[in-house]
Amino acid sequence: MNEKCRIGVIGVGHLGRIHAKLLKEIAEADLVGVYDSDQGKAVQVANEFQTKAFSTYTGLLNEVDAVVIAASTIAHHELALEALHAKVNLLVEKPLADTPVHARDIIDGFSKTGLKLTVGHIERFNQAVRALDGINIAPRFIEAHRLAAFTLRGADVAVIHDLMIHDLDLILHWVDAPIKRLDASGVAVISDTPDIANVRIAFENGCVANITASRISRHKMRRMRMFQENAYLSLDFAEGKAEMYRLAAPDEEGLPALELGQIEKGSQPRKILYQQPQAPEGNALKLELEQFIQSVLLDTPVAVSGEDGLRAVQLAHEILTQIEEES
Repeated sequence: MNEKCRIGVIGVGHLGRIHAKLLKEIAEADLVGVYDSDQGKAVQVANEFQTKAFSTYTGLLNEVDAVVIAASTIAHHELALEALHAKVNLLVEKPLADTPVHARDIIDGFSKTGLKLTVGHIERFNQAVRALDGINIAPRFIEAHRLAAFTLRGADVAVIHDLMIHDLDLILHWVDAPIKRLDASGVAVISDTPDIANVRIAFENGCVANITASRISRHKMRRMRMFQENAYLSLDFAEGKAEMYRLAAPDEEGLPALELGQIEKGSQPRKILYQQPQAPEGNALKLELEQFIQSVLLDTPVAVSGEDGLRAVQLAHEILTQIEEES
């Protein structure tokens, strides 16, 4: 096993620059270099983090064990296949690709090798999400709001692929059931694609999810609420905070929770409890990079598989298609 993973970053705009910065902080990572179609930007970031600016993508691929693709979504497919050809492990920023066909093409290629492929669905590493480890998640109703101000960053795709896809990934991760029906609506306000969208998804197990995403909001919000039998969970992704209100089991004693009262349910009263599940603090993107690097060095499973990324892309595609057909 190599002591360090030789890694590079492709696309050093806002997010790619952050990837480079964090990789310099990870002991197991050796940031070999960066590449960007804007060579001046590549040189600037390389100088900032004491690494090399490669003049060609293939030149970088020839020197690394792994690469992070943080380029525009439309370029993911071509760049991923070049990484595959070079036999390089790959972390692709979300979404995995611009279309389900391109996403499947990437997955099929990597599945024939021993290379690692993971997708940068960063909210999987959010402190609020990590706090739910060990808690049974079986939602019957989900409500998610993800609002942001407009920036040119991410405007090359619809808000569904830009913002909503974070919540789509989490919901598909927690709801283990096929989709029965979806009803979507959206409006293009500033860009040429929907900038605000809402979708109601009904799953075959009875769960319903109502999701709103906007990139033209004055106020930022990244929240999700989940209701399930005997429990209500509230997640604030911006604060990294999880809260849970639940009914205690009849024989539950010594509870590490705040008792809010009682409710008559069945033959005896049930205690209403409030808890704040905890997880260690940590930069979500850095944790994502560390997990990817460990998977490469130790040959362990990645946290977010290519199939996970494909499911999110497929659902985003269905939502956008329905919006376009009805507009």
